[in-house]
Amino acid sequence: MSDNIEITVRGLVPTDDRSRFNSGNPDLDRFFKLYAGQNQFKHHIGVTYIALAGETIAGFATVSTGEMTTETLEKAVAKKLPRYPLPVLRLARLAVDVSFQGAGVGGLLLKFVFRLALQLKNSVGCCGVVVDAKDTAIEYYRQLGFIELGTLRGALGDRPEPMSMFLPLKDIEDAIGS
Repeated sequence: MSDNIEITVRGLVPTDDRSRFNSGNPDLDRFFKLYAGQNQFKHHIGVTYIALAGETIAGFATVSTGEMTTETLEKAVAKKLPRYPLPVLRLARLAVDVSFQGAGVGGLLLKFVFRLALQLKNSVGCCGVVVDAKDTAIEYYRQLGFIELGTLRGALGDRPEPMSMFLPLKDIEDAIGS
């Protein structure tokens, strides 16, 4: 990949060719190729945003709305929030094509998601972002300030279940300067 290529982020459209996307993770690739479109355009249960390098899909992030309760948070964080279900933006999936990994595409998509959370704050309400981090990504999200939610973990068949993590809106505002 050339370092001079500008990466832009926009919403997925039905005509986007997802067939060549390869993140190296078969589950993420299968979701993107087979289900991202129908989840967005048919079922309306999530929206996928793509990072484009020219005409090439360099990565994607799928988001949906959700809710969480303060019982799953550390006491120091929970005491600052109301005790009823709280609206959040859920980062359902994030992947970068192998040819763009290490080039900042994932960070660019994450900042885009953070900006969406800030927009939701003013339009429908949002107190932060929740991500279900795979074992290999937990430390990455911790370094960004995400905190683990107190949820039970187990296994999904032969795969470990992701760790739910939360980044409060205040930390998002601090991170992107809003």
